Amino acid sequence: MHPLQCVLRAQRCLRRGPLASVSWLLLRTCRAHSSVPSSACPSPERQQEDGVWKDFSSRLATGPTFQDFLRSASVPPEQPSSSEVEDPPPYLTVDELLGRQRRVYLETYGCQMNVNDTEIAWSILQKSGYLRTSNLQEADVILLVTCSIRGKAEQTIWNRLHQLKSLKSKRLRSRVPLRIGILGCMAERLKEEILNREKMVDILAGPDAYRDLPRLLAVAESGQQAANVLLSLDETYADVMPVQTSPSATSAFVSIMRGCDNMCSYCIVPFTRGRERSRPVASILEEVRKLSEQGLKEVTLLGQNVNSFRDNSEVQFNNAVSTNLSRGFSTNYKAKQGGLRFAHLLDQVSRIDPEMRIRFTSPHPKDFPDEVLQLIHERDNICKQIHLPAQSGSSRVLEAMRRGYSREAYVELIQHIRESIPGVSLSSDFIAGFCGETEEDHLQTVSLLREVRYNIGFLFAYSMRQTRAYHRLKDDIPEEVKLRRLEELITVFREEATKANKSFVGCTQLVLVEGPSKRSATDLCGRNDGNLKVIFADVEMEDATDSGLRVRAQPGDYVLVKITSASSQTLKGHVLCKTTLKDSTAYC
Repeated sequence: MHPLQCVLRAQRCLRRGPLASVSWLLLRTCRAHSSVPSSACPSPERQQEDGVWKDFSSRLATGPTFQDFLRSASVPPEQPSSSEVEDPPPYLTVDELLGRQRRVYLETYGCQMNVNDTEIAWSILQKSGYLRTSNLQEADVILLVTCSIRGKAEQTIWNRLHQLKSLKSKRLRSRVPLRIGILGCMAERLKEEILNREKMVDILAGPDAYRDLPRLLAVAESGQQAANVLLSLDETYADVMPVQTSPSATSAFVSIMRGCDNMCSYCIVPFTRGRERSRPVASILEEVRKLSEQGLKEVTLLGQNVNSFRDNSEVQFNNAVSTNLSRGFSTNYKAKQGGLRFAHLLDQVSRIDPEMRIRFTSPHPKDFPDEVLQLIHERDNICKQIHLPAQSGSSRVLEAMRRGYSREAYVELIQHIRESIPGVSLSSDFIAGFCGETEEDHLQTVSLLREVRYNIGFLFAYSMRQTRAYHRLKDDIPEEVKLRRLEELITVFREEATKANKSFVGCTQLVLVEGPSKRSATDLCGRNDGNLKVIFADVEMEDATDSGLRVRAQPGDYVLVKITSASSQTLKGHVLCKTTLKDSTAYC
């Protein structure tokens, strides 16, 4: 059996919901088949001819029964500690699973989840003895963490692989062979197509298979291609502490959940990242505490549908409490009950460090009950900024997208949020040219941009993926029309965002300093509470935390900046003083 056939067969079985022990056995069996030479896996006929199957009946009789699987499935397996090495499969030794100081070069494409995935993958490889390099030329392993949200994102990876092909072919024979791997959503979506199209790719690992990277790389060392694209119903990497890729970073992403159950008709995420599952609250709080101890000043809670968080790991909280949805919103799945919800998590995270800013992304508009809005309003360290993806301003298109709300319900939610959180900054996502979108639908989206007046926007032309829309709708908008509509949306967004951002002129903003401005060596940049970029001169200022002292701002400092000008993307001003988040409330 071809290695990928084995993996895909296992994946189909896992989606039917087998017992945990059976799933594990199936995966181990597939791993064994996918990692040995074809010559070592003769056909059943060949095996019978060689007498290999003669004792099969006796081995079957003395082996585990179905009851053994039932008993083991009822007891959750213990997670190995970080210092333990899992038993290697029978075809590998413990030594072969070690990196032996081979150097890994990681490239990240796409969303913030992929940034966090890169940190998780590196944490796993680092514990196995690999070293990190930022120099492509000295790398022994090149891993691309990929995105599949649009066709352009995948084409970027194909182009990058073409560039890396010459690097691999020119590798000196005196060095260990260069191994190239595709990680993340593109690996999950295309699977064997990547291995068939690009023979120079050595490994594939889907978003739920990063723990398997040491084994996949060990198999690749024998000259074979290796893959694990199994999706999981419970993998959250809760016990893996991500390793920050930038030592000078002032902020970090903390993944609190993976996957998505919304099944919007245009979206590939449920097919590349699987079903929705949340990390235990305790593991999230532990990670945030460690980041606080490291001196980081901002964390962003991450998830494909972050505010639908539901921790069912503690039995005492699995009661029959129903989910509260935003008024006028519905779901595409059966209502879920019980568990610790996002409001509880947000409350607990915000209490860890009053000087640490808390953000979250990306939410769905349906999951904004009043308790979440009230928390954002009350807590100084929860940023007054909400991302509220609209996707379209037309109720007809929203229905085709399976978003679960109308334009009217969305606008009502916007009004409610602004009443609940005065001065809140809003951002959104929009798609131009979705299946069947008319000019009238497009104009309704234009009018929504004008009506809401977002501070930040992410706008894209529709790119057909193999989703529900692929099977049930027709991608009938010509590319030139999509691009024209996109340009019109961008123009209107910039006009309205400029107006919205000019309301900050003359106001004092608390800014978390990130570092030097990319456009001027004499300026610094940071972000305000609303996540807008703020540029100001790198000059001496008063340190309000130590009266009489004059200092220059450093990354990680909170400073007060008086805004003097604004555009659709940036605020500019002059710095007043260094402060703390707590003390800044008297000025802002």
